[in-house]
Amino acid sequence: MLDPYVRRFIDLPLDFVGKHLAKWGIKANTVTVLGFVTGLTAMLMISIKKYEYAAIFLILNRFLDGVDGAVSRHSRQTDFGGFLDIVCDFIIYSGIVFAFSIANPQYSFSAAFLIFSFIGPITSFLAYATIAAKRQIHSQRRGKKSFYYLGGICEGTETAVVLILMCIMPGIFPELCLIFGILCWMTTIGRIYQAWSDFGNEGLTSDNNVYKAPEVMKGPQDQ
Repeated sequence: MLDPYVRRFIDLPLDFVGKHLAKWGIKANTVTVLGFVTGLTAMLMISIKKYEYAAIFLILNRFLDGVDGAVSRHSRQTDFGGFLDIVCDFIIYSGIVFAFSIANPQYSFSAAFLIFSFIGPITSFLAYATIAAKRQIHSQRRGKKSFYYLGGICEGTETAVVLILMCIMPGIFPELCLIFGILCWMTTIGRIYQAWSDFGNEGLTSDNNVYKAPEVMKGPQDQ
């Protein structure tokens, strides 16, 4: 929900860093892997209850997640790079929550509920992107991406803020899991409605059974 607004403030500095890293020959995938390592380090810090260090590494992880895209735009944007970026993101998102259950077994139910709640936004996001690619629907509202980014209540910004808050205030981890889990389900329901609205009126032609896409489908930038 907040990603398009946050990008107005972070795109310029990220682009500045990405431009210079690309000029120095650093690859976007290298930045992605480095960011993944910092995310794993944040998980380790949480598991041993070093929450202040976890917050630092998680913030660094989110920063590098923005920088890798900027590097790719100034070098060569690849499909594998987009694939690697999203896989690493989703592993870290759920991994951070899992690490809290390691540090505090009494939080296991809350952690399980939130990881379960992540599934809806993740699958609806990827499923919509798959169909959008099939129909050649594009949008740059959330920056230039390798594939279509469907919006919702819970996006990258909201997830990052909640995960960082967990590290800063670990004592309210269960409450944050409950609140954000509910928001994840609201996001899932909203995306299902969006998909039904965009794709639900499709049909087969009566004469040759050839798939016919709705004529009104366009990217947000075209509307």
